[in-house]
Amino acid sequence: MKIKWLLCVILAGCTFGHTKDKADVRDITGCLSKGDSANEFLLTGTDGSTWEVRSSKVALAEHVGHTVTATGIVSNAAMHNMKEDAKDAAKDSGMKKTDDEHGHLKVTAVKMVSDSCK
Repeated sequence: MKIKWLLCVILAGCTFGHTKDKADVRDITGCLSKGDSANEFLLTGTDGSTWEVRSSKVALAEHVGHTVTATGIVSNAAMHNMKEDAKDAAKDSGMKKTDDEHGHLKVTAVKMVSDSCK
């Protein structure tokens, strides 16, 4: 029954627009580590989220192993926001919401918070 209700909420959200305004640009704070390829990095947010990050403007390699706040543009922002809305709807219906979100971010700026990851 909860699944049917959840699907109705998701479809209503798609029909009537997003219930929340979510920016295409995000600030994410967390630990930066090396990714699978040469120019790919992984940012593990302090909230448990994970982000595959890339940048042609910022030297991310210099910040591997640091806690940073990365500002960037969310790839496929509309789909990413719909996924977040579905998680919120699930939480409202009594299902547990986790913050282990996963997304892709094109970094435009980075600020070092700490020279190590806690």
